Amino acid sequence: MDEQLYTIPVNDAFDSDCECPLCVMRKALETDAIEFTMGPSYMDDDVRMQTNKTGFCADHVKMLYANGNRLGLGLMLHTHMQQVIKDVSSLQGKPSVGRSFFSKGRNPLVGYLEDLEKSCFICDRINRMFSRYVDTVFYLYRKDKDFRDKFAASKGFCNNHYALLLGRAESALSGKDKEEFVNTLNKLYLENMRRVCDDVEWFTDKFDYRNVDAPWKNSKDALVRGIVKLNSASVEEQKN
Repeated sequence: MDEQLYTIPVNDAFDSDCECPLCVMRKALETDAIEFTMGPSYMDDDVRMQTNKTGFCADHVKMLYANGNRLGLGLMLHTHMQQVIKDVSSLQGKPSVGRSFFSKGRNPLVGYLEDLEKSCFICDRINRMFSRYVDTVFYLYRKDKDFRDKFAASKGFCNNHYALLLGRAESALSGKDKEEFVNTLNKLYLENMRRVCDDVEWFTDKFDYRNVDAPWKNSKDALVRGIVKLNSASVEEQKN
């Protein structure tokens, strides 16, 4: 089965000491996608056809720029801009479609630009592979008792990936497997969200002069972990 091909990265993520294994998976895929795009692949005709059509979202074009391959990025941006110029030129002045008595319809040029704003070669590449990783999570849960134990011993998930797993469980599992998975998932979410919430509370309490000499306990990186739980985002800790 295809899922077996992705058991290593999925197990590695669950083996890591993290607040959301799915965030770890997605971050690794993002790093790989940036390196792939800025590697020799930018000269590949098939890749360039895709980047010319979709371009990149604001977040990922910043990451591509930070990668340092100015020539590769320049070549991709140049041909993508040529495609945009061509498409916009053909759409300018075209009437809106879907016109009715109650609506003026959608301007095709506006629609094209709005759709372009939402498209991204990097996002598409990540999403395709990430979906397979999620399928592998459920495959391992059904087939591997050790993975079930590993899943139950994790530190839970962020809001986004908690919802994703909960929703996908409806079709990926059935019977006792689904019941056990959902119960475990719900317990993991609440227990670990409360744990991080308590750490954030103590982090703020440490700013009270009465607690200046009290130990930090587990709260020094509480903000970083809270951001993961709430926003599926990773941030670097500031060095004092």
